[in-house]
Amino acid sequence: MRVIVTGGCGFIGSAVCRSAIQRCGWSVLNVDKLTYAASEHALDEIVASDRYQFLKADICDRAAMDEAFADFRPDAVMHLAAESHVDRSITGSAAFVQTNIVGTHTLLESALAYWSALPADEKSNFRFLHVSTDEVYGSLTDEGYFCEGTRYDPRSPYSASKAASDHLASAWQHTYGLPVIKSNCSNNYGPYQFPEKLIPLTILNALEGKPLPVYGDGKNIRDWLFVDDHAQALRLALTAGKPGETYCIGGSSERANIDVVLAICDLLDSIIPDTKIGSRRALITFVRDRPGHDHRYAIDAAKITRELGWQPTRTFNQGLAETVRWYLDRRDWWQPIREGIYCGERLGL
Repeated sequence: MRVIVTGGCGFIGSAVCRSAIQRCGWSVLNVDKLTYAASEHALDEIVASDRYQFLKADICDRAAMDEAFADFRPDAVMHLAAESHVDRSITGSAAFVQTNIVGTHTLLESALAYWSALPADEKSNFRFLHVSTDEVYGSLTDEGYFCEGTRYDPRSPYSASKAASDHLASAWQHTYGLPVIKSNCSNNYGPYQFPEKLIPLTILNALEGKPLPVYGDGKNIRDWLFVDDHAQALRLALTAGKPGETYCIGGSSERANIDVVLAICDLLDSIIPDTKIGSRRALITFVRDRPGHDHRYAIDAAKITRELGWQPTRTFNQGLAETVRWYLDRRDWWQPIREGIYCGERLGL
């Protein structure tokens, strides 16, 4: 299979590219414009493969997208390119509207033009997988779960832009017949995650003995999904999912933010104790909450389990321990980021 992956230098996108090359034997064209959170080094394992190609391009550039389709001749698209950090969307929403909405529209138009001209057999087999987030559904109380039929209720500029992109993808399916499949996932974590996010930020700050910021009272709840499990789910959605369908993907691992931070502190104290730092729990600092902070996200992944046979392979405790050890072993990856791109400062104020 020949697959265009947009945003393949991002956290989830790079996991998808590695999986596609190493596990599936697919040929991949990675289209990425290399924004601040992109990491070409996340593809070091596959960059030498003759089945991997990279194109530095913006998905908002229609001519570049048309050329990519014409040259690569894909059987499918896995669309992951997006601005994704809620905090950054609070103070810089324009980039989210441009990439997540305008970019998705541009990509859909290029895909539609390419798909419309395919021979009948190739046309029937083509797929466009649009990868999105559970944040489009808004916020849950202490009960209930998001599922494919949950009403959209985005609360942040980020989630609003992703909701708009979801609706565009659905519209191109229903209006033009483009074989679109959608997915909405819970919070991802794992290797190569840019350290503005909760888990890597906490790991690195705790490792260095710096304050561990926790928003509000720390009781906001997220459902955590290991990134390699997510990549496997996306492969199944692309190859076995039905056009027009949506698949919610979650890790069945709800945790309050404060409990995630405490678990990281305890892991690091166990693996790499530091007498100068002492108990890393003492580094926890409660800070002013994020504006519009959603209380709880939780996914009911019964549909993708029932129809496609997917389920997570790691518990949260297993995945977190694996993630902590990866960051301990890969200072070569994150140290340049901390020194030159993002040093852990508060965003979204």
